[in-house]
Amino acid sequence: MSLPDRNNPYSFDDYLAWREGADYYLEDAFFQKVVKHYAADEWERLDAAARVLSPKVSQRWRRLAEEAATPEKQPYIKHYDGHNHRIDRIVRPRETLIMEREVFGEKLFSDETSPMEKLVKMYLIYQNGEACICCPLTCTEGMVALLESYADTPELLKILTHCKEGLDGNIAIGAQYLSEIQGGSDVPANRVEAVEEEGGWRLYGDKFFCSATHADYAVVTAKPKGSEKVALFVVPSWLEGNKEKEIRNGYTINRIKWKMGTSELTTAEISFNGAEAYPVGPLEKGLANVVGIVLTYSRLTVGISAASTMARVTREAQAYAAMRTAFTLPIGQFPLVKMQLEKMEKAVQRTTAGAFKLYGDFLGLEGGLTRGMDADEPLEMKKLRFKIRELVMLQKITASWDSTDVVRIGMSIFGGHGVMEDFSSFPRLYRDSAINELWEGPRNVLLTQIHRDFQRASAWFAPKEVVASMLEGAEPSLMKAFQEEAEALVAHPNLFGPDEKTLSVCKRWDRFCHDLTHAYQDLAVKEVQ
Repeated sequence: MSLPDRNNPYSFDDYLAWREGADYYLEDAFFQKVVKHYAADEWERLDAAARVLSPKVSQRWRRLAEEAATPEKQPYIKHYDGHNHRIDRIVRPRETLIMEREVFGEKLFSDETSPMEKLVKMYLIYQNGEACICCPLTCTEGMVALLESYADTPELLKILTHCKEGLDGNIAIGAQYLSEIQGGSDVPANRVEAVEEEGGWRLYGDKFFCSATHADYAVVTAKPKGSEKVALFVVPSWLEGNKEKEIRNGYTINRIKWKMGTSELTTAEISFNGAEAYPVGPLEKGLANVVGIVLTYSRLTVGISAASTMARVTREAQAYAAMRTAFTLPIGQFPLVKMQLEKMEKAVQRTTAGAFKLYGDFLGLEGGLTRGMDADEPLEMKKLRFKIRELVMLQKITASWDSTDVVRIGMSIFGGHGVMEDFSSFPRLYRDSAINELWEGPRNVLLTQIHRDFQRASAWFAPKEVVASMLEGAEPSLMKAFQEEAEALVAHPNLFGPDEKTLSVCKRWDRFCHDLTHAYQDLAVKEVQ
């Protein structure tokens, strides 16, 4: 019975009290299982480290991230100082600066931090959304991996130390500037020019999507003058002694992009006007290294970030559904809501288990993914490298897609409150998740690449063998269905024809890749369980 009461006593205080005291690690029994399964001998140490970090992530950093995301705290650019000097200062809120200093102060890329510890901590940190933290972490991780392979000059070795261990108490932040207006994901179409001048390299030209523009260093693609080959460079944002003077290293930040998500992170258009740059690796291997190292780490992170986002949203939706009543019942008891919560939980577990399994396999791969399909190496190693390369792309497109779906379902469980920015972080996480769908290659680009890869490798790694290697341990009937579909779809010449048959193949290929990834993830869940 519900009688009129002008002083309605209803409140959300019980739910809010739970949320304020929630602990991302302690309240996630499945994630603890995942860590224990993949940590091996590190389990006790990693468990202890996670228990120390988690309260800080779950409470202090969560509150800082939410405050920094309010409209009045959005970052902006100040092009000139009061004396008409061009400075292009990225102005960010105090909350972001505090959180950034504390997160990078964890020294995730130090030699003292194991790869698995880094991964566990990043999983927890990413549950707070982008927050001007996730992209810089990922870009720094890729830069460190790149420099660990190729740093061979005093300048590059110093940058590596700055990113890993810090200099004068400051841990450097990395970025990556690859895309240009004419190509987007088509990095081989880049036109930024690298020129040898006065014993060093200088860059000239424009980059169109440059995220983490506040970073200390950026990995930048450019073509040496007169060459069609893409080379890779590290560009300091400021030369020695110039950061305090706000004199940038031969480039201007023309404008900050207005984008739908990851708004706390600036993305800009940049013009290089003779920026001093340090080549990394062989000039002719720039594209292979950017794809095999830099983009690979970024794409792996999308899987971890997607799982993290889903974990937080699912946990909060479950708690809300248990406390919120409608028609005299907690809404979590309604079958349709219960079905949604179960779908969310399944997505969290499969994505988390799959991401950790794939990351572990990647870390154990000697030589990483910089060796192409034409590399001269034993066939079994060649096949293993191919499998991991394709799974990285498959996970990227599937996990990012699933994450957006899960956040959307989470918002619906909250009803009208689900889209209220001051009630929950779900709208922000939804927008961030949508950005992840496009970051490091949109779905259509990667689907096309995977199809081409399967065709190129078919002479020495038949599609049915690729499927068998990805789904080792699957039920025979499921394995057979995926193998037959793979053989049929890869037999189609390409995905570019305008005819109806090609369109049909494209639709089937899209569904096949999504389902194949889910099957791989489900096997990972079984391993953990």
